[in-house]
Amino acid sequence: MRNLKLTVSYDGTRFVGWQRQGEGKSIQGLLEAAFMELEGASCTVHGAGRTDAGVHASGQVASVRVTFMHDVKTITRALNAQLPKEIRVIAVEDVGSEFHARFSAAKKTYRYLIFNGPIVGPFINRFVWHIREPLDKTAMAIAAQQLVGTHDFNVFKSTSNDPSTTIRTLLYSDISEAQATLTDAHVQKLLVYEVSGDGFLHHMVRAIVGTLVDVGLGRRQANSISELLNGLPRSAAGATAPSSGLLLFRVDY
Repeated sequence: MRNLKLTVSYDGTRFVGWQRQGEGKSIQGLLEAAFMELEGASCTVHGAGRTDAGVHASGQVASVRVTFMHDVKTITRALNAQLPKEIRVIAVEDVGSEFHARFSAAKKTYRYLIFNGPIVGPFINRFVWHIREPLDKTAMAIAAQQLVGTHDFNVFKSTSNDPSTTIRTLLYSDISEAQATLTDAHVQKLLVYEVSGDGFLHHMVRAIVGTLVDVGLGRRQANSISELLNGLPRSAAGATAPSSGLLLFRVDY
């Protein structure tokens, strides 16, 4: 049995998320269907992160066990030939039998994109949260940095999720301005929240972003964020930001 590691990039706009579900097209389900054509039997593709509907990825990692012996370049071409254009397998490599995309992961990095200006261009509107009112980027950065460390992130978890523990460790949390994307009109209007950690609760990054936007709009003080990290209920934090702006950027092992 052969163990493969995949790096996958996708525009999640029209998919129900990573995880295979009863209805709708999922990233996992489409990858498994593509592998079935190569393997001649069903395969389970495990992802490092279960991104929700509408969430994107540039560096999702997956693992799958197969028996066929095609070289990795042939596998990459064959998979991409079967997948919709919004999903691309960037790389395939052979790894040891102990590797598991989810359980072997040491760190995940997410990015959240905010377009802060009156009119968002058609080339990026599927990948951002559009906020027209001016945001105080300095205050947002001060607030974001208070999240670094090991804390109880209960206030940022989905109310429908009940994990065994809400303690997580964030290694990096900051706000920066992006460079130009496709047109110069978008320079200095695109804000990027980047966060890295050992694990994330369901909706955690989007709840953090919603709270940081409250800070940017002057609805709460920048130095108040640390007060939320004491097991407070979800209602104490900001709204959950839209899925469109969230990107699983990288997974480290």
